[in-house]
Amino acid sequence: MPDNSDLDAQNGAAVIVAAGSGKRMGFDKTLTPVAGEPLICHAVRAFDLCRDIAEIVVVTSPEREASMAEVLKNFSKPVRVVRGGETRQASVLAGLSAVSKSCSLVAIHDAARPLVTPDFISRCFAAAREFGGSVAAERLSDTLQRDDADGFCDSPVPREGLWRMQTPQVFSRELLLAAAEDAAACGIVLTDETSLMRRAGHCVYLVENPDWNIKVTLPRDVGVADFLLRARAAESMS
Repeated sequence: MPDNSDLDAQNGAAVIVAAGSGKRMGFDKTLTPVAGEPLICHAVRAFDLCRDIAEIVVVTSPEREASMAEVLKNFSKPVRVVRGGETRQASVLAGLSAVSKSCSLVAIHDAARPLVTPDFISRCFAAAREFGGSVAAERLSDTLQRDDADGFCDSPVPREGLWRMQTPQVFSRELLLAAAEDAAACGIVLTDETSLMRRAGHCVYLVENPDWNIKVTLPRDVGVADFLLRARAAESMS
């Protein structure tokens, strides 16, 4: 078990990745209105309200840099907007490079996950302090089947021990930066930070999320996220 006692007194940071092309959506999802405001604002607000966060870095595409900065200018904590890269991994590396060195722990989060809450973010930070790294995750409950070459069901895949990865994913800023830089130097592109850290030999603790944490990927997801966010807001006011 790693000794992470020095992380308790440090401020945390968030890198929110919003540099995707939106090809599956057909439009810019990060700035599309959801529950009365741009999608990106919901994720940023959760980190803005989280006690573990001192600063927020939003990674976006060059063409959205100015509009993103305008949308995010009124949050209480510092929000920096930086340019991303061609891949998620390159964008995360750009975001990590913009985080202050005083922040020892950093959470990487998808801008397209607007339902994350400040309390759950804190749970992920607590797990990262205890175990060295953490990832929001959901146990698989569906029956899984492997297909054959002709598109027919071939064989079942046991779902025991299988999890669906989510964000936030929280790690030491220095260790994640080193893992990302090493993967880039080796020409290896991975789809999330847990994979980067596991490749580098680090432990990652699964933090089960019992609440909604969908990723807005397809146009139909916008309506679902809008409904859930409005329902949550109504519940908090009742």
